[in-house]
Amino acid sequence: MTKSEAWDYAIGMLKVDGLTPTKDFQEYIEKEKRGEVTVDDIKKFLDKKYKIP
Repeated sequence: MTKSEAWDYAIGMLKVDGLTPTKDFQEYIEKEKRGEVTVDDIKKFLDKKYKIP
């Protein structure tokens, strides 16, 4: 499975539940698909944005 296919599957699973990733998160997903960031970078982004101190 390619990165793109994996992300498409994950986003599809969210949509089944009626959810949609934020625009910022979608941008990070596209960057990860292109190899510009890693999954760890995405995790750090999400932790910074949503983690309660």
